[in-house]
Amino acid sequence: MTLVRLEKAHLAFGLHPLLDNVDLVIEKGERIGLIGRNGAGKSSLLKVMSGELILDSGQLWRHPSLRIGELTQHLPHADQQSVYDVIAAGIPEVGQLLQDYHHQVMAIHTEADLKRLEHLQHELEARDGWALGQKVDTLISKLGLPADTPMSALSGGWRRRVALARALVVDPDILLLDEPTNHLDIATIAWLEKQLLEFKGAILFITHDRTFMQALATRIIELDRGHLTLWEGSYQDFLTHKAHQLEVEARQNAVFDKKLAQEEAWIRQGIKARRTRNEGRVRALYALREQRQARRERQGQARLQLEKAASSGKLVAELTQVTHAYQAQGAPVIQNLDLTLVRGDRVALIGPNGVGKTTLLKIILGELTPNQGQVRLGTKLEVAYFDQLRDQLEPEKSVLDNLAQGRTSINVQGKEKHVISYLGDFLFSPERVHTPVKALSGGESNRLLLAKLFAQPANLLVLDEPTNDLDIDTLELLEELLINFQGSVLLVSHDRTFVDNVVTSTLVFDGHGGILEYVGGYSDWAEISGGHLTEPQAHPYAADQTSSATKATPEKPANTDTGGSPSKASKNKPKVKLSYKQQRELETLPEQIHALETALEQAQQTINQPEFYQQPSDQVNAELQALTDLQNELDTKLERWLELEALSTGA
Repeated sequence: MTLVRLEKAHLAFGLHPLLDNVDLVIEKGERIGLIGRNGAGKSSLLKVMSGELILDSGQLWRHPSLRIGELTQHLPHADQQSVYDVIAAGIPEVGQLLQDYHHQVMAIHTEADLKRLEHLQHELEARDGWALGQKVDTLISKLGLPADTPMSALSGGWRRRVALARALVVDPDILLLDEPTNHLDIATIAWLEKQLLEFKGAILFITHDRTFMQALATRIIELDRGHLTLWEGSYQDFLTHKAHQLEVEARQNAVFDKKLAQEEAWIRQGIKARRTRNEGRVRALYALREQRQARRERQGQARLQLEKAASSGKLVAELTQVTHAYQAQGAPVIQNLDLTLVRGDRVALIGPNGVGKTTLLKIILGELTPNQGQVRLGTKLEVAYFDQLRDQLEPEKSVLDNLAQGRTSINVQGKEKHVISYLGDFLFSPERVHTPVKALSGGESNRLLLAKLFAQPANLLVLDEPTNDLDIDTLELLEELLINFQGSVLLVSHDRTFVDNVVTSTLVFDGHGGILEYVGGYSDWAEISGGHLTEPQAHPYAADQTSSATKATPEKPANTDTGGSPSKASKNKPKVKLSYKQQRELETLPEQIHALETALEQAQQTINQPEFYQQPSDQVNAELQALTDLQNELDTKLERWLELEALSTGA
């Protein structure tokens, strides 16, 4: 059954249309993932579907009895409204009556209160309000929500649950979800996946979470330069299709541009050619020019570069029997933790919201002193910190002022670069750089914070939820940059694919003060442990009321990394089955080590020549540094090979 149909829909807010005569049909039972670059118009398309935005032209047809549920990317306000009130407000007409009746039942003190209750009962009966009220109660029970708790007492994950209940309370035929996984931890994202897979209606959703997209979508729609590309099947299948489509488009554009260049050369020939030229050919040239002018180029890729700092010492941080608790909670969020981080480690911290991930980051960085235990920091550390709350940005200042701080250029990779050109690498146009930060979208704010972060020399990156609001293309570029980064990375993220692609070891918080360490990313941990994270508690205060009899930190496997030595976080290292990625790495390392040894030998022979030090000093220093880099890389590869060998044999 068709629920919604768009025909030749056109919508524009500027020079380029967000929707350029697009057609779309949504059938009952479909789960459609909507993807596209930041600013492509995805949220606007959802608003068109809901009726919040009116098309400039074209038609929107909706089934006459269509009921729509919406989950926006913004969390409900943390105000004094009760959970029951927020959910009931999602029901048109009788929502306010249900709220009034719910409060009146709990506050009967006088005869007037009873009469008020009777009046509300009659009103609800007249509008079939009892059946709708039953839906509110059923959802509250099903989702484990505390009906009379104020929203201000709930975490972000719990407020997201309330927003989902409000969207479902009208028993919708179609759910419109805009970035539903924002602010959710991995356990809650998995819970949300389960709820949506059980939903019988249609779903149109926007997400940057590729694992969530793969698990949920039965059809993919890409919004690109005003046009919709539809793909029946999974997200992974769509990526293959998209790569082929871009290749075909590039070839077609190349053929077109070549023809246009030939025709432009022809019309600019001498006087004789112009006297005898074919007027039909001239008209065809004008048509080609119009086609080229109308072509909308794909938005450029961000060009992310990190300003390199000198290498830190081999040791980054060593924690011995660290325990920390906040007085208000009583129970430790970290208990008896032994952990060693070395240069080159890329470590993810995963666990439910509020479990202590940011606390551990602050302890490692020396910003917080633990209640018990010893913390030893390494030498020559230069830290770049990405704060998920974006407190490093000044809302009233422009993009340019936030980055430049009065400068006209910055040093990137040893070269001076104009600030506006540098911001262009992060997809800020020259006009956009003068926009106040408070007017930026979430994705733009994150790109600005990354630009500010990467402009400073660093050998330790601390990233607290860097993926929120970034489009998938930028996420993949950020992944590539972190994989190639020669320093150390500490990452807090609930994006499972991002964690898998970037890190080489994972710290998993059990919610009771224990921190378990695993080799590899999220999928490697899930394969070993069965993928069970602490489920969201049935009561929003549960995280603050943990028993003081918390469990001690369990034994941990070794912490490894491409470029790091085995972690000393555990003395007893159980045998771990290597993932496919690790097995492939183990197989290729001997060849890489041999190549490095050969290159190192050749470099040493060059340096041993008598005339070597007669060269300019800059060249001598560069070649000596290259020799040092080769030696460091060889040491790293050897250590990694020994670690993987030990893991594969259980040594």
